[in-house]
Amino acid sequence: MNPKPTIDRRTFHKLSAGLLGAAWATPILASESQFQLKYMLPSCMYGYSELEEILPEAKKIGATHIDIWPKVHGDQREQVEAMGVDRFAELLEANDVKLGCITQYKLGPFGLQSEMPLAKRLGCPLMITGGAGPKDAKGPELKKAVAAFIEKMKPHIEVAEENGVTIAIENHANNLIDSPDSLRWLLELRPSKHLAIALAPYHLPQDEEQLAGLIRELGEGMQMFYAWQHGAGSHEPMPVEKQLLQMPGRGPLDFQPLLQALADVKYQGWTEVFMHPYPRGIPILPTVAETTAEIVRGRDYLSQCVSKLNKGN
Repeated sequence: MNPKPTIDRRTFHKLSAGLLGAAWATPILASESQFQLKYMLPSCMYGYSELEEILPEAKKIGATHIDIWPKVHGDQREQVEAMGVDRFAELLEANDVKLGCITQYKLGPFGLQSEMPLAKRLGCPLMITGGAGPKDAKGPELKKAVAAFIEKMKPHIEVAEENGVTIAIENHANNLIDSPDSLRWLLELRPSKHLAIALAPYHLPQDEEQLAGLIRELGEGMQMFYAWQHGAGSHEPMPVEKQLLQMPGRGPLDFQPLLQALADVKYQGWTEVFMHPYPRGIPILPTVAETTAEIVRGRDYLSQCVSKLNKGN
């Protein structure tokens, strides 16, 4: 039995009042808009829920692809291993969903080659992981460390290229690829477009203009944008209402400038409406249906931002 976050129904409905109903009834994916986000569903939002339950949810959030996560955030990668690739392929086809990403922090950037056969078999174009190297380097030392990391990545990037995969590195706390400078140098020094960036605003200063400026600098190198803010954090016990402040449209971060920047660079990569629950391995809300509804609410907030910028407001 999966552990469940503690939130009663009355609280959940109060949190969602005025937004949830509209989210289901009228997805605000303005077809007339020039710029649109391309959504992928991250399986870890559902904790250790079964793939058979998660895959039908992709269409409900407007996603054509799913990003599968291993333990501890989810266990869907392990589920694929247990059921076999053929059965997983059947499930994908039955739900008209494609495998869009394999997230693998556990294997790390130098351990991804073992995932390439799965990616190639199912046409998965993206893997996401963290960087590797000194955590506190700055200035010239940081640039030198990023260059050394990229040098070590070259044979892995070559294998990724052979398999039609791009490896994206997420900026993450306590990691070589953490600061805006580390991301700039990753982009500047990368030897191939098969090494890219997964941008997580959660791990950066919560300043809208700085984040928008960074997006404009990194635009061509971004393959994933996590619609994810810091809110009240995700590393200590707190009520679910506070955990949800990581979601777009709930916490204090105004995503409008970030969306404007994405439109300015004609961003073509993926977007995931994202947060981490505490503890890891549980769904963000007690049921699959409630989790999907909260993702839809976040997506609709982003769609409202997109609609505004496309109208020139």
